[in-house]
Amino acid sequence: MEDKVKQIMAKVFAVDISQITEAIAPGKLKAWDSIRHMKMILALEEEFGIEFEPEEIGQMLNLKLVLNILSEKV
Repeated sequence: MEDKVKQIMAKVFAVDISQITEAIAPGKLKAWDSIRHMKMILALEEEFGIEFEPEEIGQMLNLKLVLNILSEKV
């Protein structure tokens, strides 16, 4: 699952997958703005066939948090 999430994040943020590390976060990656955050959420929902709650979307602010919240859903 982690590899797939990294692939999705790399595609949405238009960066090389090697840049998708645990340190990645909106303030550390210029491409991670609110629009791309929502694109990432939609891509994850589509890929894994799930829906995130609004409070979960607001908490998904780094790779580890994305994986933690996603793992509770799949």
